[in-house]
Amino acid sequence: MNTPIADPEQPMAGGGRGEAARDARARPGDEAVQTKGWLGANKWLLARRASQLGILALFLVGPWFGWWIVKGNLSSSLTLGVLPLTDPFLLAQSFAAGVVPYREALIGGGIVLAFYLLLGGRLYCSWVCPVNLVTDAAAWLRRRLGLRGGRAPDARGRYWLLAFVLGAAAVTGTLAWEWVNPVSMLHRGLIFGFGLAWGIVGGVFLYDLLIATRGWCGHLCPMGAFYGLLNRAALLRVSAGRRAACNDCMDCFVVCPEPQVIRPALKAAGQEHPLILNPDCTTCGRCVDVCSKNVFRITTRFDRSES
Repeated sequence: MNTPIADPEQPMAGGGRGEAARDARARPGDEAVQTKGWLGANKWLLARRASQLGILALFLVGPWFGWWIVKGNLSSSLTLGVLPLTDPFLLAQSFAAGVVPYREALIGGGIVLAFYLLLGGRLYCSWVCPVNLVTDAAAWLRRRLGLRGGRAPDARGRYWLLAFVLGAAAVTGTLAWEWVNPVSMLHRGLIFGFGLAWGIVGGVFLYDLLIATRGWCGHLCPMGAFYGLLNRAALLRVSAGRRAACNDCMDCFVVCPEPQVIRPALKAAGQEHPLILNPDCTTCGRCVDVCSKNVFRITTRFDRSES
């Protein structure tokens, strides 16, 4: 089980499996489509898109059509005039700025915090955050255009940026990050039209497309870093429970937004059980989708069986 894994961004020597891996990089999941059908090979992706677009639609039908199901945005909202929800990252910035949020915001933050602590903080990144649509599109186009190389910053950079965001709030006494937060900018752009908002969102897209694959979400985003801290004791996890069936096609590494989380579970590199426990895992399910051998499954942190 300790077979080394090649870097999916680098060419593999020889023919056979290496040639298959090169084809897989162009269209990862083709073999899964042949064995499981198109829906079977995309079910988690489709579920995520339904979740992301559905949540975004709830916020937009108010300003667009006057149907106020949800008032506010992903930072702070009120659903049906009853349920308050607040981004815990926004609350952290508020406290750093020396501002005590109002009671409803604290209640809403507690609800959201409890949800992500229980199920997994980085579910926000793959199932809620609308910027994920932008970065996934950049990753898809990058593969189709055959773009290689580029230098991504150290993944720890997002934690430094997280510290900087909280420090900026403390120094300025304001929610400084929210003026440039791509999540907030995307929401504003959809409501108010073109402007600086689309410049920031476009910058994220071009950065991921031309400079560093998965550069924003995987290496820089301070929100991802914050929600990763909430992911350490998450109930939901991905398991490589059928890792003995792996044929090293590399599809899972190509589509994973955090590919470094796969190897320890898949190849027993530093751990014996097949569960992915790395807090960077977003539980997006793409590895489950594209694996023609059904190596992966979404389960709980208590399921360490191999089957």
